[in-house]
Amino acid sequence: MTDTTVKTTRDPAVADLEALATPFLQCLVRVIRAQDSYGNWENKTDAQILSDYVVTKEQRRALPIMGDPDPDILWRVEQFYGAIGLAIEQDTQLVASPMMKMHHEGFGRIILTTGRLVVLTKHLRDVHRFGYDSLAALAAEGTKQVAACIAIIEKYPEVARA
Repeated sequence: MTDTTVKTTRDPAVADLEALATPFLQCLVRVIRAQDSYGNWENKTDAQILSDYVVTKEQRRALPIMGDPDPDILWRVEQFYGAIGLAIEQDTQLVASPMMKMHHEGFGRIILTTGRLVVLTKHLRDVHRFGYDSLAALAAEGTKQVAACIAIIEKYPEVARA
C-alpha cells in the first residue's frame, strides 16, 4: 500500500504576505505608524516596519539567557499589546487599555482592561527575546489574543461596559 497523503509545505514568504493583510497586523502597523511624528517611516513598507518583531530561533539562541531589554524592545511589546487593544476596540466598540509594569531585568506583567473587566493578563519574562519566528506567527498570536479577549467581553458584557 502506498502513502497517498499530500504534504503541503507552505512558502514562508507567501504566508508572511498573507499575514500582512490580517486585521491584527493592520492594527499593529497603524499603532506603530501613529508614533512616527517626524515621518521617518513614511517610505517603509509594512513588512519593513514589522521586521523587528521577527526573531528567528537562531537569533534567539544567540541572545544571552538573562539580559536587560533595551527601550526599543519594551516599546515593541507595548505596541503589540496596544494593537490588541485597538483590534478589540474595532470589533466591540469598547476601549481596551493596556497597562504594563516591567522590571529592568525583563520580567513583568501586562493587563488589558475594558470598563471594569480585565480581558487579558499575562506575565512576561525574557522580554529581551521578544519576537516571533515570522510575520505569520506574529499575526496568529495577535489574532488568538484578540479572539480570547473578545470572548471574555462577550461572556461579561455588563462588566465590560461599566
